[in-house]
Amino acid sequence: MNETIVELTNGWVQVKVPLPFSLKWVNSYLVPEEEGYTLIDPGLGTEEAKTLWEGVLEWKGLDWSDIRRVVLTHQHPDHYGLAGYVQEMSGASVWMTKRSHDYALRLWGEDSRFPDDLRALYMAHGMPEEVMDAIADNLDGFVALVSPQPVVQYMEPGETIMLGDRRWELIDAPGHAYGAVCFYQPAMKWMVCGDQVLPHITPNVSAIPDEERDPLADFLRSLEQLKAYDVEFALPGHRDPFADFRGRIVELQSHHARRLNAMAGQLAEEPQTAFSLCEKLFGARLRENPHNLRFAMSETLAHLYHLELKGIIDSSKTEQGVYEFAAVKVTCPEIPAE
Repeated sequence: MNETIVELTNGWVQVKVPLPFSLKWVNSYLVPEEEGYTLIDPGLGTEEAKTLWEGVLEWKGLDWSDIRRVVLTHQHPDHYGLAGYVQEMSGASVWMTKRSHDYALRLWGEDSRFPDDLRALYMAHGMPEEVMDAIADNLDGFVALVSPQPVVQYMEPGETIMLGDRRWELIDAPGHAYGAVCFYQPAMKWMVCGDQVLPHITPNVSAIPDEERDPLADFLRSLEQLKAYDVEFALPGHRDPFADFRGRIVELQSHHARRLNAMAGQLAEEPQTAFSLCEKLFGARLRENPHNLRFAMSETLAHLYHLELKGIIDSSKTEQGVYEFAAVKVTCPEIPAE
């Protein structure tokens, strides 16, 4: 337990819930309340994660019934997956934004068409069918990892929520996951930032079928807004809590500026499909890892959409019926780091 549980100040506990992919773990946070605990982002619904939670409760001297509430920063399965299981075991209420919940149902509801929508998007941008088949199989595997799905109550950005003995602001955090929220406590200067700001790794920003056209622009605007908050301690969804919240935001802004300029430069040399550019950026070896390839492909598309809307590149259909991107300008405006 020593490696997976970290006792923070104010009675908060960071629990590193294991993940069966490269991120290694997702952070859950146990928050002491006047009666029982609130659990933020319980993790993915694997047997390993369930066993861990049994051990955490035993270590804390708690029963499942002591978990009174589950609060979700966003709907991605590594955060949302165990919510229904925890609710089933404890009777806890589950809270998330309506947009997050709608998206979760779009992905894993009984009549979900999301895999078909994603297939159409990726193949229109040059992904071979056999590669897409592996991604579809990977997506299907998540259904069991988010089941049972919870009965949800809604909270919304702009509202406040009590966590522990303090009131926290709910901040809209689009781009990585529409409907995501960060929680900010101004007196403590703490920010629960989910996956919107992560130390050491860059949050994925994905183009999703039938979602906003420019998720990267929304993400960058969100970073600029978050940079204005006075934060002394940030509690992320992955890796460990950290202090330099504003400095990390500047690094993320600079990362995307470099990525945009590099992509514009590559497209100035020759037109390419999103899939071919994705493999040049992230490596063809990702064909062996459909989970990571899905993130890489959607992130490539997000950057291409952003460049196209900026007038840096444009797209056209080839004779084979797939989209190809070409540069109109060689460089794109730098995103200010300050």
